[in-house]
Amino acid sequence: MKEQTPYASLSPGVVQDALEAVGYLCDGHVLALGSYENRVYQVGVETGEPVVVKFYRPGRWRDEAILEEHAFTLELAAQEIPVVPPSVRDGRSLHRHAGFRYAVFARRGGRWPELGTTDEREWVGRFLGRIHAVGRAGRFLHRPRLSIQELGHKARETVLGGDWMPDYLAAKYADVTQALLAEIEARAPLWGGAAQIRIHGDCHRNNILWTDAGPHFVDLDDCQTGPAIQDLWMLLAGNMQEMRTQLRDLIAGYEKFLPFDRGELALIESLRALRMMHYSAWLARRWHDPAFPQAFPWFATSRYWEDHYRSLDEQLTVLDAPVLEL
Repeated sequence: MKEQTPYASLSPGVVQDALEAVGYLCDGHVLALGSYENRVYQVGVETGEPVVVKFYRPGRWRDEAILEEHAFTLELAAQEIPVVPPSVRDGRSLHRHAGFRYAVFARRGGRWPELGTTDEREWVGRFLGRIHAVGRAGRFLHRPRLSIQELGHKARETVLGGDWMPDYLAAKYADVTQALLAEIEARAPLWGGAAQIRIHGDCHRNNILWTDAGPHFVDLDDCQTGPAIQDLWMLLAGNMQEMRTQLRDLIAGYEKFLPFDRGELALIESLRALRMMHYSAWLARRWHDPAFPQAFPWFATSRYWEDHYRSLDEQLTVLDAPVLEL
C-alpha cells in the first residue's frame, strides 16, 4: 500500500540509515518536525550540531525539478542571501535510500515573525528584492509556472470530482468557482504582462524565521516561475489600511535592490482566490496520507465546506472592489 501511504516505511531507523549513508554518524536522536507535503526530521549527530533531513514526497517532483530547487537555493546563498541551502556531499545534494529521495540541511532556528514594525517589513522587503534580483538572472526549465489552470481549474476539478462536500453545496461551489475563474481570467490574462521570474513561490510568514541577526527564508520546495507580487501578498494581513501600510513598507525595502511594477498590485485578489481554491484541492489530493486526516480533521466536516463556500463567495465580491493602492 505504499502508493496510499507514501511514508509508511519511513521509520526512525531508515531516517538514520539514510543520513549515515552520506557520511554522518547519528547519535540516536530523531525528532519529527512540522511538515505535511514532505517529511522533515531533526537528527542528532555525534560530531557537531543536529542536522535537518528532508524526505521528498514520492512522485511529486521529478529529480530535475528538485535539483533546480537546490541550485536556486545555492545560488541565493552564494550571494549571501539568508536562505538554508542543502548540503553538498561529493558533488551531490539529492540522495536516495530505501526508495526515498532526500536532502540534508544545516539546522537553523528562529521564530515566526510578527512583521509588526516598519523596520521588520522593510528588512524582509530588502531580502525579497535581492532574491528576485537573482531570480531575474536565470530561468527554470523544470520547475512549474504559476498558472490559473493549475491553481484554479484543476483545483476545481479535484474538489468536484470527489465526495468531499455535502450534496447541498456542490452546485453552489461549482457556480461560485466558475464565476471566480471567469473574473480572474478577465482581469489577469497572462498575469497582466507582469515579468515572469524565479520566485520563492510560497512566501508566507511560516516560511520565514527570525533571529537576533534578522530573517532567513526556509522551504523553497514550491519555488517556481511567476510574478513578483506572489512573494509579497501572502505577507499582508488585516484590513485594507493595514495591508496598504504593510505593502508600502515591504516595497520600500524591496526597491532598494529592484524596481517593483505597481501594475502587479491588481493581481493580489486574483492570486488570493486561486490560493483559496488550491488549498482545498491540496487537502483533497493528500487525504490518503494518514497525516492529513490527523492534522486537518475539520476538512471532512460540513462546517468547513460551508465556510469555504462563503469565503469564495465573499472573494468574488472583493474582486470587484477597487485595487489595493499604496
